[in-house]
Amino acid sequence: MIEKYKLDNGLRVVTEKIDHVKSVTIGIWVKSGVVNENHNQNGIAHFVEHMLFKGTHHRSARQIAEEIDRVGGQINAYTSREHTCYYIKILDEHVLLAIDILKDMLFFSEFDESEIEKEKTVIFEEINMYEDSPEDLTHDTLVENMLSKHTLGLPILGTIESVDSLNSQKLKRYMSQIYHPRRMVISIAGNFDNQKILKNIENQFGGWNPILDPIKESDDLKSLTFGDWSRHKEIEQSHICIGFQGASLGSDDMYDLLLINNIFGASMSSRLFQSIREEKGLTYNIYSYLQNYSDVGLINIYFNVNPEQISIVRSYIIEEVDKLRKKGLTYNEFMDAKAQLKGSYILELESTSNRMAILGESELIFNEIETQDTILNKINNINYYKVHETIEQYFHCNEMSSVTVGRNV
Repeated sequence: MIEKYKLDNGLRVVTEKIDHVKSVTIGIWVKSGVVNENHNQNGIAHFVEHMLFKGTHHRSARQIAEEIDRVGGQINAYTSREHTCYYIKILDEHVLLAIDILKDMLFFSEFDESEIEKEKTVIFEEINMYEDSPEDLTHDTLVENMLSKHTLGLPILGTIESVDSLNSQKLKRYMSQIYHPRRMVISIAGNFDNQKILKNIENQFGGWNPILDPIKESDDLKSLTFGDWSRHKEIEQSHICIGFQGASLGSDDMYDLLLINNIFGASMSSRLFQSIREEKGLTYNIYSYLQNYSDVGLINIYFNVNPEQISIVRSYIIEEVDKLRKKGLTYNEFMDAKAQLKGSYILELESTSNRMAILGESELIFNEIETQDTILNKINNINYYKVHETIEQYFHCNEMSSVTVGRNV
């Protein structure tokens, strides 16, 4: 059963009790990402995420890790373009420990200058790691260029220069502006006593009343940038990512595009994989995927290939896009893709971590919870004829971008 509560300070709590499991996953979701940054402080959302693990007034960084490890739990976090999530998966008997640790990290992190300087080196290495991963670099470069008219397109990790400029004062000021209860959600999924959990959260978080009002949301992204970009890397293969405009989160077209993407390039049985890898043998790796944000979306196609074969693979991809536009989907493809979407979603529900994430992200972005029945109904209601209208709307070869990473580009 899914329930939703709101504390007096505006903090939202969403819970799903699952009696047949022995675990609980709890996450704290914050509207904190590059969308809230500027070029001078680029990477600050990600840096704050790192620093919340570096010690509090009550626990050292080592103690945070040891307390979770001691009971077999898992603690982690991630920063995306639009939000940050801190989460713990733990046995149900230790759920109050998880809440206490997350509260401690959120309210009492020290932001010690010596730890900040040390963590800069860690993040520099993380940036260098991405530079040494051509596949990741290709994906990120495409997004950053297509979304370049908005801070949403800034690199999540920041740059060496922007990260190096951060200090304790800047990090604390950012937290005071962004980490506000009205911009946050606590989501919990698993086996727990609902009333006991809610009372504990009220005690731990109910008295949090920041002096400052929450920062205003950034302006919507008005338009994408289209073009062809390249990055030189001394590597054997070239890595290419092609991008089209997609649908934003919550759009009526999103489920149509999920289904189309499954058929077009999301799996080993997809058209792109079967045609370009299996039949023509031109590339080892080729797939398509969707990126959906609050105000915009992208439809991307990635492949890596011998540099001499780039043009021919691109031409075959364009052929497949044209075929999709002109001939559409067969009814059997359509029904199989529906079944695949339902099956994948139901399998995701086996994990308390996935259920926590579905609850938290939905509430944070839309201020509402989509139940499992609602999502399955949306999949069931995907219309064969409307799907073809969606193909016509989004798959335009005269409105596409590309990034190439490799030698002699």
